[in-house]
Amino acid sequence: MAMKIRLARGGSKKRPFYRIVAADGRMPRDGRFIERLGTYNPLLPKDSEDRVKMNTERVQYWLDQGAQPTERIARMLEAAGLREKTQRNNPNKGTPGKKAQERAAEKAEKAAAASAETAGED
Repeated sequence: MAMKIRLARGGSKKRPFYRIVAADGRMPRDGRFIERLGTYNPLLPKDSEDRVKMNTERVQYWLDQGAQPTERIARMLEAAGLREKTQRNNPNKGTPGKKAQERAAEKAEKAAAASAETAGED
C-alpha cells in the first residue's frame, strides 16, 4: 500500500481549511484516510502558531513506515524541523513570458539603432 501524508480539504467555499492526514495514495483527496495528523488553516497570518498544527510524533511514525509527504506537506515538515531542506530548482519560473521577451527584443533593436545613428553622426 502506497501511503501518503497529504492535505484533505474542508471548509466552505472560498474559506479553505485543511486536515493533514495519512492516507492510502489510491484514495481520493477528501476521501477515506487512516489517521488525522493535524490541521492547516491558510487564512491565518503566516506568523501565527495556529496556522499549522501537527502531531509530530505520529508524523514521524508514518515517515518511518515509508509514507511519502506531498510537496506542500514536505515544506511544512521542513519548517517544523522534521525533514532536511531539499534544493528546489525551477529554471523556467524566472524567465519572462513571450510578449515580454518580444518587447525586450524591440527595445534592444531601438537602442542599437539609436546608438548606430549617434555613431554615424560623429
